[in-house]
Amino acid sequence: MKSIAISGSLRENVGKRDAKELRYQGLIPAVLYGGATQTHFSVSAADLKPAVYTPEVHFIDLDIAGTKSQAIIQDMQFHPLTEQMLHVDFLLLDDKKEVTIEIPVRLTGTSPGVKMGGKLVQKLRKLRVKALPKNHLDNIEVSIEGLEVGKSVRVGEVSFPNLTITNAPEDTILSITTSRALRQAEQEAAGKK
Repeated sequence: MKSIAISGSLRENVGKRDAKELRYQGLIPAVLYGGATQTHFSVSAADLKPAVYTPEVHFIDLDIAGTKSQAIIQDMQFHPLTEQMLHVDFLLLDDKKEVTIEIPVRLTGTSPGVKMGGKLVQKLRKLRVKALPKNHLDNIEVSIEGLEVGKSVRVGEVSFPNLTITNAPEDTILSITTSRALRQAEQEAAGKK
């Protein structure tokens, strides 16, 4: 999995006034969980953007006042009107502990059902995956090769070594449905008989 390096500065004070001042300076208040203690620090909004505004998942190589660690973004808070980043929570990664991350689904192949005029409906764009950090993938590849109209791929049909997908096995990832044009063509063909 790809990594993004981000440096942070330890926070002297923790509170609303301090957080507001940080945001005014273009910094985002942050917390690192998962270690022996929580670390309160701030990061540059510009440094954080490549990790936040992307469909991909990244490990974050944090450097907080000289202390290096690897983490993932656990949670983010945004202003409801301005969409400005308000706060970010990082989770410290441990090579021996499994971590659950939402990984994007990437479709591969060509569906004969779509070629015939069917419509591809993707219901899940990400899957919750539990694994050790070293076993996580950049994306979950789901093949649509051979899918006809009316067929679908469910979570239970997808598996990878060293990964556990925690979504419900009966959840549909994608399906090939009858499009309006295909339905109309079938009705016209049936009417001519």
